[in-house]
Amino acid sequence: QVQLVESGGGLVQPGGSLSLSCAASGIIFSVAALGWYRQAPGKQRELVASITGGGTTDYADSVKGRFTISRDNAKRTLYLQMDSLQFEDTAVYYCNGRTPYYPWGQGTQVTVSS
Repeated sequence: QVQLVESGGGLVQPGGSLSLSCAASGIIFSVAALGWYRQAPGKQRELVASITGGGTTDYADSVKGRFTISRDNAKRTLYLQMDSLQFEDTAVYYCNGRTPYYPWGQGTQVTVSS
């Protein structure tokens, strides 16, 4: 059974940083292409960062240069380091496959506010 559990969200001021984690079970983690998604109120869920099994990364233009996706295959954990956070980054953040065919987790709320 596939389970994705996101954590690390919180309230941060503009310009601040947060680090998200996603613990995965039930998938062949080391070869899976994975991604971080976010959904802001009233908006569709969007892919913001992805990483292949080999470590190749890709980012949405809106987060390029500010967010860093990484993975630890031994820990079966996906990470998202978010720096220089902006109001527009406020959303619920989820992890899933680069193509999102796994069941969605509960997500973790990130709120950027002064």
